[in-house]
Amino acid sequence: MPEWYLPFAEYMSIVRGRRRMNILFISLGCDKNLVDSEVMLGILASRGHRMVDDETLADVIVVNTCCFIHDAKEESIQTILEMAEYKTSGSLKALIVTGCLAQRYQKEILEEIPEVDAVLGTASYDKIAEAIDQALAGNSELYMENIDALPQVDSKRLVTTGGHFAYLKIAEGCDKHCTYCIIPKIRGDYRSVPMEQLLKEAGELAEQGVRELILVAQETTLYGRDIYGEKSLHRLLRELCKIEGIRWIRILYCYPEEIDENLIRVMKEEPKICHYLDLPIQHANDQILKRMGRRTSKEQLIEIIGRLREEIPDIALRTTLITGFPGETREQHEELMEFVDQMEFDRLGVFTYSPEEDTPAATMPDQIPEEVKEDRQAELMELQQEIAFDLADDMVGREVVVMIEGKVADENAYVGRTYKDAPNVDGLIFINTEEEMMSGDFARVKVTGALEYDLIGELIE
Repeated sequence: MPEWYLPFAEYMSIVRGRRRMNILFISLGCDKNLVDSEVMLGILASRGHRMVDDETLADVIVVNTCCFIHDAKEESIQTILEMAEYKTSGSLKALIVTGCLAQRYQKEILEEIPEVDAVLGTASYDKIAEAIDQALAGNSELYMENIDALPQVDSKRLVTTGGHFAYLKIAEGCDKHCTYCIIPKIRGDYRSVPMEQLLKEAGELAEQGVRELILVAQETTLYGRDIYGEKSLHRLLRELCKIEGIRWIRILYCYPEEIDENLIRVMKEEPKICHYLDLPIQHANDQILKRMGRRTSKEQLIEIIGRLREEIPDIALRTTLITGFPGETREQHEELMEFVDQMEFDRLGVFTYSPEEDTPAATMPDQIPEEVKEDRQAELMELQQEIAFDLADDMVGREVVVMIEGKVADENAYVGRTYKDAPNVDGLIFINTEEEMMSGDFARVKVTGALEYDLIGELIE
């Protein structure tokens, strides 16, 4: 029935829902979640809504949540509760919860937090505008599409990373089923985004001024196998390198066992691809790796890392580790310490094991006390600090290409990143100069000093 035949009250509800709303968006968790947030922001902006960063001015607040580990779950719940207070103390008309926590605890959120008006699962973010319209009309609903679907969105993303770099999510979900990880249950099976869709999105990002593309997924190295019959990350990279305006392409979340000659070859041959890989290895003891459900052994890890460094001598390797996994002995921890000392990763992060409900590891015997986990984490980070400081000292005197991130307040200095540094997780380089530069500019810099994890440099004329 056409809208003009609806009862007056329903017609008013539709019109009210279409008013331009002030929307505050809070994105928690990983960069993959951030991409979903940017897609939702694009949908809302295309409908004329305004984005604000002040809770007291918001008509609608959307919280895109994470629940990967215990701390992330707590942060998400706390943020929702804090925003719920504006239902009574501010102008807030609708509170929407999306993302991983929403997928996992959909009914509980609506039951326990009555201020929440809509809950969208991980495959339902394309319904954000509809959810807001319904919430403003007084309807509380769950939006839970097939978890293995890939939402289809026509509107352009609204990039929130400053405009000079952006994340490109090339796949969704995961098939690995590591024993500590809940992701397959809340994000579904691995499914690649079709290449033509990614190239269109990357082209649009380049037109908006993005100079660095950062490829992300739960696992980037398997890209394409589900839709093209073979791993096709190298093919995607070749095509992305053809996009005018893109200067750097960085690859995160590469499972070491899936790195092949095709990937190594394209990294060597294409100058736009940063000689940087993120390899989440998690541990180095074979027994722990097996209990984690990982697909590599210590010997294989040593072989893969050695091959990468032989083929690409200037490659920067980042990894992440889990310490305090159930049953981890002091001897196994010492073995991991020795491995880190030998491998000398350029960048390294350590998480204490977090038992998550509905995962096999949560019910394993010999759970490790929190204080032991934290002590082992501190030991690993202290060791890595020594390695990182030595590697930073080795950079002094070298010339590097730097992407400018911004100006240091009240100083004649800028901050930037080298190819060795992914945004928000790695180091920075500070450049003293009176030259005027903009975020996203590239400059040649001579490293003149090292300051713990960061570098100091000067512009090369």
